[in-house]
This record gives sequence, C-alpha cells and structure tokens, in this order.
Amino acid sequence: MSESRRRSAKGGQQQEASSQTNGRRSERGMEVDEEEGGAGPSALPQEEDDDPARRRELRSRYRDLINSVQQNREDMLSPANNKLTDVLEEANRLFVNVRQAREAALDAHLLVLATDLGKEKASQLHADGSAFDLAAYAEHLLSFMGINRLEDEDDDEDGGVGGYLPPDAWHRLNKKASTCFRIAPLFHFMLGSFEAEPPQPRQRVERQRRVPSKEAKRVMPTQLNKMAESHQEATEKEVERILGCLQSYFADDPESPISYYEFVIDPTSFARTVENIFHTSFLVRDGLAKIYLDDDKLPCIAPVEDGEVEPGASTNRQQCIVSICPSEWKEIIRVFEIKEALIPASAIPSQED
Repeated sequence: MSESRRRSAKGGQQQEASSQTNGRRSERGMEVDEEEGGAGPSALPQEEDDDPARRRELRSRYRDLINSVQQNREDMLSPANNKLTDVLEEANRLFVNVRQAREAALDAHLLVLATDLGKEKASQLHADGSAFDLAAYAEHLLSFMGINRLEDEDDDEDGGVGGYLPPDAWHRLNKKASTCFRIAPLFHFMLGSFEAEPPQPRQRVERQRRVPSKEAKRVMPTQLNKMAESHQEATEKEVERILGCLQSYFADDPESPISYYEFVIDPTSFARTVENIFHTSFLVRDGLAKIYLDDDKLPCIAPVEDGEVEPGASTNRQQCIVSICPSEWKEIIRVFEIKEALIPASAIPSQED
C-alpha cells in the first residue's frame, strides 16, 4: 500500500511539472507568434502557416508546374514560345506563400528545371544566330550603298552583278561602320610580353690571335719607316717653299709689313689655309721667321735675316695655339679683302684634293 501511494504521489508531481512546462512553452510560442505577426505585412499567422490544406494545395500547384515543364520541354525550347516566362512568373507568385521545407524543396526543384531549360534555349538561340547568309548580307549592303540597277545593264549579260554604285557609296559605308569602332585600342606588346629577368650573358669565345710570320715582322717596320720618312721629307720641302715665298715678298718691299692673315689665307681653299698655318709655324719655331704686332695690333710676319739672331743665342720665344674655323676664315677674307693667295698651291695634293 505504501509503495502504491508513493508511486501515485510521484506520478502526480510529474504531471504537475509537465503541465507547467507545457504552459511555459505555449506562452513562449504565443510571444514568438506576436513578434512575427508584427514584423511586416508579408508574414502570415501561425495558424495559416500550419494549415495542412493550404500546404497541400501549394505542393499540388508546384507539382503541376514541374509536370508542365517536363511534358512541354520541346515546345518551350522554341525561340517563339514564351511559356517558360509564364512558368517562372507563376513560381514567383507561389513562392510568396512558402513557409515550410517541403514546399521550398519543390520550389528549388522547379528552379533547377527552369534553369537547365533556359540554358539549353540560350545555346540554341546562339547556334541559330551564328548562321550567316552571305548572299543576303551582300544584297542588304548593296542596297544601303545606293546601288542603281537600272544603269549599267551590260554587266548582267557578262554574268556580273548588275547595277551602278554612286561615287559616295564607299564613303557612306565608311561613315556607318565607323560608329561601331569608337573604342580605345587595347594596349599590347609589339614583341611579346616584357621579360623581367635580365638576359643570360653569352659565353665569350676567345679567338686565337694570328701570330705574324717572321717575314711580316721584318717587312712592316720597314714600310712604316719609309712612310714616316716620306711625310717628313714632304713637310720639310713645303716649309722651305713657304720660306722662299716669304723672303721674295719681303725683298720686293722691305719697308712694307706683310700681314700674317694675307700671307697664310687662301681664299679658294680652307684646307690649304690650314696647311699654310701649319707649315708657317715651323718657320717661327726654327727661328727662320718672326711674328709681331703692327700699330693697329694686327699680326705681321717677316723673315729673320742672317745677322739678326746670333747662332746659339737665347731668344725670347712665346708659343700659342692658332685655331680657325670656316666661318672665321670667310670673315677674314671679307675684312681683309683677300682676292688671291700669296702662297701658291703646291704640286703635292692637299687633304681637300
């Protein structure tokens, strides 16, 4: 008896606790429903969401749409058929009432079918658009360019395209086509992409130097010595010739100074003028001629007489560098009014010749 009483008392306590728990859950559910109901106009009451009849009807309409897509697949793939758009609009209207996972799964299944169907339809449209009729394009192009088929009928007899294009036909086409290319050109490398790494150094191949033969060793210095001797002899002869010219001009009129510029300048050749200045410098260096300034501070030249400088005596000589350019050469000719050269051209050809 005592055990049955204990069991009954314990069972009563459990029922009381469970009733309290259920009461708390129901109160919490009512609070959540009130919050959801106040969230916005699209939210439905909890009773309508859990209505089995409404959910059953919603699932039935989804299944009808899925069956319609599967049965009319070939018709929907036609470019002129817009039934796929109607199915998607109907699915959007049904999706407003979806609140449970079963209905959401049917909506996702319908969306997958519609996506695959739209992808296949788009690929067919692309394939149909890629077909290009050359004859139709040429006909439209000629019509746009303003072909006149009444003139030049002889071309039809020859088998060519009959008609006559106006002079501005190609300009008209160019003006129309230029509107399709108003984009900036893309940047590209003319010789490929830039290589950031430095190029690998090439291996140097050492070439073996040719060892001159004994005959070449013996002959080459002899030739160089002969060339140096020939140039030295030519320079000495030219210096002696210029000294003779200077002495002859000075002997004709010893009292009149000889202008240095009039003596060395050749108005017909700049190269011979430079050679005259070069050879005259040897006369001054060897003490055979002297250069001095006249009353106008202009350089004059005169030969040195035999008794004027004692042999072995120390003389006060000053050296300077004489430079001349073609513009200065022309200016000297103009200022001094030099018409002919006092030093005649030598028989040896100059650098200009």
